[in-house]
Amino acid sequence: MNFIEDVIQKFPFSQEAVVAIDAEGQRRVHHFSHLFARSLGLSGAMLESGVRRGDVVLTLVGHRVEWVISMLACFRMGAIAYPCNPQLTKQDLEERTARVSPALAIGEERYLGSLPDGIPYMDMDDLARVFDEDLDQAMPAQSADLSPDDPALIVFTSGSMGMPKAVVHKQSYLTGQTLQARNWFGARPGELAWCTAAPGWSKSSRNVFIAPWLCDARALLVDERFDPLTRLEIAAREGVNVLCQAPTEYRMIANRVEIPELPALRRLVSAGEAMNADVVEAFRSATGIAIADGYGQTETGHVTGFCLEDDVAGREGSMGRPLPGIETRIEDGVLEVRPETVPTFFSHYIGEEPFTGEWWNTGDLVEEDEDGFLYYLGRSDDLIQSSGYRIGPVEIESVLASHPAVAEVAVVPAPDPERGSVVRAVIVTSEGASREGLVEELQAFCRDQTAPYKYPRVIDFVDALPKTATGKVARSRLKNPEA
Repeated sequence: MNFIEDVIQKFPFSQEAVVAIDAEGQRRVHHFSHLFARSLGLSGAMLESGVRRGDVVLTLVGHRVEWVISMLACFRMGAIAYPCNPQLTKQDLEERTARVSPALAIGEERYLGSLPDGIPYMDMDDLARVFDEDLDQAMPAQSADLSPDDPALIVFTSGSMGMPKAVVHKQSYLTGQTLQARNWFGARPGELAWCTAAPGWSKSSRNVFIAPWLCDARALLVDERFDPLTRLEIAAREGVNVLCQAPTEYRMIANRVEIPELPALRRLVSAGEAMNADVVEAFRSATGIAIADGYGQTETGHVTGFCLEDDVAGREGSMGRPLPGIETRIEDGVLEVRPETVPTFFSHYIGEEPFTGEWWNTGDLVEEDEDGFLYYLGRSDDLIQSSGYRIGPVEIESVLASHPAVAEVAVVPAPDPERGSVVRAVIVTSEGASREGLVEELQAFCRDQTAPYKYPRVIDFVDALPKTATGKVARSRLKNPEA
């Protein structure tokens, strides 16, 4: 198998593949012929630089078409693509490159300076020379005949609960995205789909361009920093049909700007953290479309979601049901999945043996309703044990997030000499909100909407929550009361 032959070469080369908007606002449409030719040329340059099948190629590129082309060149020659989030620090990169030993880095000049010494690299000027048809070019690499179990991709876990792990995905992971792409992501042929996830996050590797193409749709790439108003303006101007964002982005839009109708929009999807019911309602009221939430892990790929035929109404806050064919169960409140039924289940962690058990313990606490829809309660290691009560943080976060003075919130345990632990809420207040008397107000607000034992006995205000490189709250840092 080979993704280039199995997917890319089956499209008419005149068909639009990517609409790219650069940091200066310049818009360009890239056809499959363009992506194929340039990835072909880049594979030759990579081969000339010493990259061979099975070698790791690291990318430090934002939402630019060069990132897509670099990934395709790796898929063609059987190199292992390792996309990095450009926001990784020098220390992050030192730790990660020590584990994956990249043979080559491809990146923007402004990011490459953070790489450890000794890693060969190509910057955007180098790529421009590779793409220049008037210059002599290296012989392209042959299209590798790959096994479904050969490595294709490395993605690091978020590190929200400790040191990130390096997850290796197989070649079958790429085409295995068909299940979630057609049942949950839901783009239609010819439509424009925009997944805003940054490179380096597992959702970007499967949904920025792979999922749209598997649905015969076009992908939108926008090289811009997140701004709620700009995000909506671009979606309206470009006629985005399917918008895939992180729950945090949906929340920030709902809290900060008025959401327009967006007449071209047909589907809203999200995954990566729990989705608040009030945010779902805000988008439904404005656009007529409810956000179809979903769930997956870096290790598993997409597992559950609101599929195209599912109705979100009355189930706001759910992460949907298992995708068709995927088997799950709940043991002691924790979601488990059967790997042999998950077409995107990972190969192994670098430095560890492959998982061989019958059931994969996700470590995520869930509840199931009578129709099989699942509700995320938090990580099993996030569970707060207080005076004999078991308290999941997500419910309390959802209640607090609905208060107009709260912009962001994370709930973690705080040690208590009598109760063992109590609920601690760490809150970023909304712009202009006064913190005077807010602790008592929020505690009363929470007691009105949850069981009395669940209200946060400790509330701290911060200017920003600690985040991982993929944008998730770094709870391991918040669990330190001094964080």
